[in-house]
Amino acid sequence: MSTDRYGSDVLASDWRVPKRGRSHELEAALGLVVEEVTTDWCGEIVRVDRDLDTVELEDRRGRRRTFPLGPGFLLEGAPVILRPPSRAAPIVNTRTPSGSLAVPSAKARVARASRIYVEGRHDAELVERVWGDDLRIEGVVVEYLEGVDDLPEHLASFGPAPERKAGVLVDHLVAGSKESRIAARVAGGPMGQHVLVVGHPFVDIWQAVKPDRLGLDAWPVVPRGMSWKHGVCQQLGWPHRNQADIARAWQHILSRVSSYADLEPALLGRVEQLIDFVTS
Repeated sequence: MSTDRYGSDVLASDWRVPKRGRSHELEAALGLVVEEVTTDWCGEIVRVDRDLDTVELEDRRGRRRTFPLGPGFLLEGAPVILRPPSRAAPIVNTRTPSGSLAVPSAKARVARASRIYVEGRHDAELVERVWGDDLRIEGVVVEYLEGVDDLPEHLASFGPAPERKAGVLVDHLVAGSKESRIAARVAGGPMGQHVLVVGHPFVDIWQAVKPDRLGLDAWPVVPRGMSWKHGVCQQLGWPHRNQADIARAWQHILSRVSSYADLEPALLGRVEQLIDFVTS
């Protein structure tokens, strides 16, 4: 048996391969420990800046240095080319703010003849914030009345009918209140079978927002005879000199509402009941 006196053929393999091997691309994931070859700086990746195309490494003493992304790094002794992490795919909501299944491709339906009425602008804006997607798919329009004192007359002008129903959401619908007497009058009248009046127990729609969403343990108690909205703003230290202040206070409250979970159950069931009524 003979041996090769001159050793293996140096050209039989890729003689150009570096001693440490060829570099390969690697995503610069947070928590990964790499070494920068020109400075021997070894540390954990704690930040990646896509705009500046840089990576920040923190060594075992807590010191940090920033380097350009790209070649010039070692991972466990092997050369790597760091690139920015892949962008996460956008999250598609599968639920609307009301908790219903979302239908992203659905177009708004042509408005039905039926309507939902609420007392004021703030009520309408809150209903739109949470149930707007559902109402557009169902083709239901929400209008506000600026109070319920003239509700019977307004409904008479609307002309409820089997295919033209009216649902009404009323504030402070509790036994003995003015609102309860108006609701009873409507229900017992000739339009009653095509109208549904429901309500919540709150003095104002503001109270339907859970107080802890605003950092409160409970909504302030406002003395009788004082405007409830002004009284709340006064006790919370919010500006309340004019209607513009009240409007800003409401926008602050509304900004804390992103879904049904931010509202009291006493309101949720009533709105769902109205939607079912006018779409059945």
